[in-house]
Amino acid sequence: MTRTSASHTLRDSRLLAAVLSLLLAACGGTPQDEVGEDIQGTQEAGLNVRLRLVAANTSSGNYQSYDPGHGIRIFQGLDPDVVMIQEFNYGDNSASAIRGFVDTAFGTSFSYYREAGAQIPNGIISRYPIIAAGEWDDTQVSNRDFAWARIDVPGPKDLWVISVHLLTTSSTVRNTEATNLVNFIKANVPAGDYLAIGGDFNTSSRTESCFTTFSQVVSTASPYPADRNGNTNTNAGRSSPYDHVLVDSDLRAYQTAVVIGASSFSAGLVADTRVYSPISELSPALSTDSGATNMQHMAIVKDFLIPSDTTTTGITVTSPNGGESWAGGSTHAITWTASGVTNVKVEYTLNGSTWTTLTSSTSASTGSYTWTVPSSATTTARVRVSDASNSATTDTSNAAFTITTSGGGGTAAQVFINEVLANEAGSDVNGEFIELVNSGGTTADLSGWTVSDSTGVRHTFASGTTLGAGAAIVVFGASSGIPSGVSNAVACSTGTLALGNSGDTVTLKNPAGTTVDTTTYTSSLAGTDGVSMNRSPDATSGGTFVLHTTLSSLSSSPGKRVSGSAF
Repeated sequence: MTRTSASHTLRDSRLLAAVLSLLLAACGGTPQDEVGEDIQGTQEAGLNVRLRLVAANTSSGNYQSYDPGHGIRIFQGLDPDVVMIQEFNYGDNSASAIRGFVDTAFGTSFSYYREAGAQIPNGIISRYPIIAAGEWDDTQVSNRDFAWARIDVPGPKDLWVISVHLLTTSSTVRNTEATNLVNFIKANVPAGDYLAIGGDFNTSSRTESCFTTFSQVVSTASPYPADRNGNTNTNAGRSSPYDHVLVDSDLRAYQTAVVIGASSFSAGLVADTRVYSPISELSPALSTDSGATNMQHMAIVKDFLIPSDTTTTGITVTSPNGGESWAGGSTHAITWTASGVTNVKVEYTLNGSTWTTLTSSTSASTGSYTWTVPSSATTTARVRVSDASNSATTDTSNAAFTITTSGGGGTAAQVFINEVLANEAGSDVNGEFIELVNSGGTTADLSGWTVSDSTGVRHTFASGTTLGAGAAIVVFGASSGIPSGVSNAVACSTGTLALGNSGDTVTLKNPAGTTVDTTTYTSSLAGTDGVSMNRSPDATSGGTFVLHTTLSSLSSSPGKRVSGSAF
């Protein structure tokens, strides 16, 4: 698929330049010529760009946060352009934590706005530049407001989006909120621009009076988005239409079917992973994500084909584009086609989230870059080629390809972090451990691989260390901490793992320094003495970390499956 972007003719370039310089920090943006990510919008015959809008209150877990990762995977699978997000919390809610969440769930080129001083803030996340943003007061509730953003989407019009989280108290209160918001819109949003209101309306039916109020500025008419089974309700129990993406008549005229993989949803999609089939179309989302503990609601997805500007650029990765199997250490050409681009940046990933730059600038016209494939076995490698001067123009391999280290015998090794005990039983820190699992079909050579926390390298595997297919190896804080009966365990080479009980990051790297796997955990997973955090499902590289006691009666299972049985 060709990923493209448009060259915009801005109506007031001087104003835009000033606003952008002031708002990049507030909106969490990164200058567009520094970082890149896939562009969902595909230019059709040079006239239209596909714009995907998503409304999402998909936080889960115990803290109305996106920490547990279920919502992150759903976002990654939906690949939106603009998201109206609710309960916009992650980690300690610092600027770096929120930026990290946006980078992981959407991409490093996305900008965001998150309202300040709210317990469960609303926000907007956008592939396209946010040129102004702020919040309007919701007088009916104390812990959030209406978050708004003006976005420079392709074409002659800007897009105004408002992220809302209406109150549960009553339909009367919700109509008061709607009335206030409509007044804000009439006073601030130019009639000639596009408008979208999206989020968690908490509406028990589509006949509530707030929809009549909203119809003054947006369309509330059917047809309505639905899941794979035709259910249009969006709350956790799938019994009420809580969530909506409502757009004005100008944008509604361009609505088109939501297409994901081979599936098409004519009126839009209610994204419930429990009923979506095949779930591989929403990868890396898991079928269990929408049913996670305290998952709030289902995301709403609507697509639009909007007129673009007349000047277009484009890049298409042609190899590797998914399905290839390349041996580590071999030499292959990364190839692409490009139009309207002078130089390109070439990158690769081994795990789908951490990117390594091969060249920051090489001639686009050559269409090729010779790459010595790293000797790191993986089944989730991709390459990305971007305009070196405008990272919004970019393309990534359509699907993952494989790197083998065994010369072709069986499936490649795949090593990942499966279990972590950060809060040891009692006070003996030597009992802290990190368990690695190889779910691939060949033995992995771990010589020179490292395990780090957020402070630095804690363990380096000795030369000759291997991890067999389907086996586990455990790194303990010290040899005295290795329990009797635990085989294939080693003591930390620096003498301590020093894992933080209030949160930390564990990272596994190969000898080349490439990140093979990493996970960041919070105190909710490290707050109980002797209870580890474990992948769910167990021994699954894409599984979410949960408390071990939610999976079995055991508090931990170093070197063994979560049930206590042998690997």
